[in-house]
Amino acid sequence: MDRLLYVAMNGAKSMFDRQNQVAHNLANVSTAGYRAETMAFRALPVEGPGRHTRTFVVDSTTGTDFSIGPMRETGRVFDVALDGKGFIAVRGADGKEAYTRDGALQLGRNGVLETKNGLQVLTDAGGTIVIPPDNTITVGRDGTISAIPMVGIPNTATIVGRIKLVNPAEKTLQRGTDGLFRQESGRPAPADAGVRLTSGMLEGSNVNAVEAITSIISVARQYDTQVRLMQSADQNARGLSQLLTLNA
Repeated sequence: MDRLLYVAMNGAKSMFDRQNQVAHNLANVSTAGYRAETMAFRALPVEGPGRHTRTFVVDSTTGTDFSIGPMRETGRVFDVALDGKGFIAVRGADGKEAYTRDGALQLGRNGVLETKNGLQVLTDAGGTIVIPPDNTITVGRDGTISAIPMVGIPNTATIVGRIKLVNPAEKTLQRGTDGLFRQESGRPAPADAGVRLTSGMLEGSNVNAVEAITSIISVARQYDTQVRLMQSADQNARGLSQLLTLNA
């Protein structure tokens, strides 16, 4: 009887984990540049003396869907969308270099270019980008930011800095609890001159809301099935115990 209970219990736990993962994706359906999390499971026999009569489930693969999300025009100069693969380098809360595709940038204290979460955008040299006031700002396709003063000599552009754009191999990246990506080695990725971006555009989340809702309903039903199996195993055990008591 414990075999049924053990298998059902592990199945319920796996469905609970899967439900959390799908719910997390669904919660980020409107997050710019968000990459959906993926999860795969596999069954393993319980090791020990005797025959392998029990199995449990492990999440063998927790990964990321790196497919490109939908683009939308905003007309805002500090909204930037990466064309194809690549990432924007930022300074994480731990002070180390990390990567994001969320191009909704803004000006923080003292004109420092930041993400909407207050993380500083980095240059190729690892420094910050300070945007001067009273200037017309343009962002080039290679991430170069130029400033033209509104007063003084017209059409005199000054390069303020260049956003560090990287394109590390996706298999070398790990997603942190803060949603940022980092290289498994812990070393900063080199700048990639081939990465391009477009100002005035934003890339949306690559989560398909309809598919996510359908998936979470399906997972909830599977979880409910596993719980009913556990209840059935408990009822069967109680019935067997009562039968043995009567026969004693």
